Amino acid sequence: MIKVDGLAKRYKDVPALNGISFEVSRGQTFGLLGPNGAGKTTAISILCGLVRADGGTVALAGQTDPTRPEVRRVLGLAPQSLAIYEDLSAQKNLEFFARLYGYSGKNLSRRVDFCLDVAQLTERRRHRVGTFSGGMKRRLNLACALLHEPDILLLDEPTVGVDPQSRNLIFDTIDRLKEGGATILYTTHYMEEAERLCDRVAIVDHGLLLDVDRVDALIENHGGLSHISLELSGPVVDILQLKKALGDDSLTLEDQQLRFKSLDPMEALSQLQGLGLDLHKLRIDRASLEDVFLNLTGRRLRDS
Repeated sequence: MIKVDGLAKRYKDVPALNGISFEVSRGQTFGLLGPNGAGKTTAISILCGLVRADGGTVALAGQTDPTRPEVRRVLGLAPQSLAIYEDLSAQKNLEFFARLYGYSGKNLSRRVDFCLDVAQLTERRRHRVGTFSGGMKRRLNLACALLHEPDILLLDEPTVGVDPQSRNLIFDTIDRLKEGGATILYTTHYMEEAERLCDRVAIVDHGLLLDVDRVDALIENHGGLSHISLELSGPVVDILQLKKALGDDSLTLEDQQLRFKSLDPMEALSQLQGLGLDLHKLRIDRASLEDVFLNLTGRRLRDS
């Protein structure tokens, strides 16, 4: 449904995208993750025809020129910068965008009513958008992208600055759209969102694609060790024996609290029980997509 091959874009001497390639199948939710300035929004802008690439190709539903109206019609865009008119009501915003897509009469009213319901803004339909909370504006921004029933949705940071209830509603909406066969490209800084929503994830940095795979595969390949903390009921006779059995010289024991790291926590626990240890409490902090992200992109702050 979406195919990106060798996409490149430079702004003066700065490469925003440096030959990235990925594919998104019909009905998938695909996450595009990266630090500030990694190239995510540039990629979205090229896909929807707002920016012209310096190299490479894109294909959307088999069509290769996103500047053409018939190609744009298969796209729904919810940009990071809100694309709604604050001096208009929610209903007037939706009616305006619906007319741009050729809706009129009963069809226009039907789509506007549907999108207001999706955004749970029906009761506020006649209220000026400037009076809305940040979460309400984000919900309306997403609703505008759904008006023309697009096959492909490009969602650029759709939950920035929203309250937990609005975030949950956006998640539920994305799940329903996916169930209905929509193909979704989703950029976010929130790793837990990508873990919850995305079938596959690409991690980009400095315009380069560092890896792309299923979330579980990325965690397995790049997440690192799990952290295990145990509270023991009985004393440990030989801590050196534990370190040797687990292959972890950093293992620590203090006040019956045993802490160590392992790639395979369950195997490690089996080995401990085989040594006759009496386990009272257990906590396993497994590697997450956030660990993958930091291991691949580094931990230095990015302010631009």
